[in-house]
Amino acid sequence: MTRRLEAVVFDIGRVIIQWDLRHLFARLIDDEAELDWFCANVVTEEWHFQHDAGRPLAEMVPERKAQFPEHAHLIDAYASRFLETIPGPVPGTTALIERLAQTDMPLYVITNFGAEFWEEFRPTQPVLDHFGDIVVSGQERLAKPDPAIFQLAERRFGHDAGSMLFIDDNAANIAAARKLGWQVHHFHDADELERDLVARGLIGA
Repeated sequence: MTRRLEAVVFDIGRVIIQWDLRHLFARLIDDEAELDWFCANVVTEEWHFQHDAGRPLAEMVPERKAQFPEHAHLIDAYASRFLETIPGPVPGTTALIERLAQTDMPLYVITNFGAEFWEEFRPTQPVLDHFGDIVVSGQERLAKPDPAIFQLAERRFGHDAGSMLFIDDNAANIAAARKLGWQVHHFHDADELERDLVARGLIGA
């Protein structure tokens, strides 16, 4: 039997906000083929993940510029114009968060987010005021899908895994949480999430 939920835990990127490195670099690189190559080889999501996991930009950026000196100005743009990698909110999610908040359901976040980028991003998102606590990977130097970040969240949030619903777009993160006993929702869009929240009795139809 499914346990009664005591809290709902959201991811941020591609759940609450859209995120795409290409959204920034399409403004800076006119040639489509060059843009494709740059996003696949220079400023990639895999490279960016180092910052999510706690590595400072002061180490990452000079190292990458040394590898790709002809793209130094674009690598600098990654560090200085990160907010431009966010096209806008994911349609519908903010409204669901507000509906959950009206029920007094405790809300939390576990996000893979670099600590330096987090400092400039957080003030732009008043929707995050609804969340009682936010575990930021770059601050903790732990990143999903490492089980340790979920275990840290349990301690911080004050609820055990089986009493929390974790919402994330990344299949590996969902699998890691499920293995630890969390209830999970693999996010694709807000309409599907709404149906799940209604089915669980967390919001009205």
